[in-house]
Amino acid sequence: MIRSALGPKGGGAVLLGEVWRRTIVDLSYSACFMDFGGSRIPSAMRKLVVTRLSQDFRSAVTVQRVPVPTPDDGDLLIRNRFVGINASDINYSAGRYDPSVKPPFGAGFEGVGEVVGLGLSASSRFTVGDTVAYFGEGAFAEYTVVPAERSVAVPEVKPEFLTLLVSGATAHIALRRLGDLAEGETVLVTAAAGGTGQFAVQFAKMAGCHVIGTCSSDEKAGFLRTIGCDRPINYKAEDLAATLRKEYPRGVDVVYESVGGSVFDLAVDCLATKGRLIVIGFISGYRSASGLPPVAGRTLPAKLLKKSASVRGFFLPHFLPDYRESLAGMMRMFLEGKLTCEVDRGDGHPEGRFVGLESVFRAVDHMYAGRNLGKA
Repeated sequence: MIRSALGPKGGGAVLLGEVWRRTIVDLSYSACFMDFGGSRIPSAMRKLVVTRLSQDFRSAVTVQRVPVPTPDDGDLLIRNRFVGINASDINYSAGRYDPSVKPPFGAGFEGVGEVVGLGLSASSRFTVGDTVAYFGEGAFAEYTVVPAERSVAVPEVKPEFLTLLVSGATAHIALRRLGDLAEGETVLVTAAAGGTGQFAVQFAKMAGCHVIGTCSSDEKAGFLRTIGCDRPINYKAEDLAATLRKEYPRGVDVVYESVGGSVFDLAVDCLATKGRLIVIGFISGYRSASGLPPVAGRTLPAKLLKKSASVRGFFLPHFLPDYRESLAGMMRMFLEGKLTCEVDRGDGHPEGRFVGLESVFRAVDHMYAGRNLGKA
């Protein structure tokens, strides 16, 4: 027979033969666990909030002081340490992705930091103190609540992991699903030294392709050579169209295109027979009222027909079933030293490193000025 293991005053467990009894604290009534002591969670925080729809990020977004949110059952509360800058940040602030979303709403798509609170069901996969990266709205804040299913455990809080969440995944999935890359083909990557271009260069090279990369400085051209780009083209020092016609007279098989406008037109013109042009963005037009840079659309059908070529659009949210496998593969490559994840933390910026929420505005301007080398 097993008797009570508690002492006469309800104290700790005592040994009765070989039987131990431990006091159990029932937390099933609790909706979430918050590490207020160890993590020193404040009651309020700073957050970047879109208060009016505009493609001008500085006029659309303000820094506000708001309550620290509480995670629901399947959520994590993450203390952000690094957040990533994307060209699409201003498309989001302009309301171009989902017209039903009205201000105020949070800005930013990706972050990495520590779990400081979590919901009950989320605790089956994570615990307070875990380091995680995530892809979700409202990242430009000191703390963000994110569904556990959108969070990925990472070995440590490093900004390099942020480069994979959107920029890396876009290149990896787009080239695999839409590029149909074959060994020996020629691939052109525009804005090749940027956040996503750096990955398109590396993945195309891994597929055994000859890679051309456009960039805006000799420094960027040098970086591209270090990650395997066969022919960096500094379009400020060389005529891009003339160089492509002279050195690649048969055209290029695949174009990974993110600039738009005249660069898109040039990419169409330089496609080889059965060439594929993947549109992952058109940053040159995002700051305009329409968000769309002008292109020579009237001649596009004839040009594609003449070459049996194709233009294929890629928007990451449409490929989420591929996301976790892609991210896991890139994580392995990075940890094994097989993938370069270049980060631009603003060291070369006149006002110094991008530190603190207010510096997000500088980082967005830095990227749109074409000064970033790697992911901002």
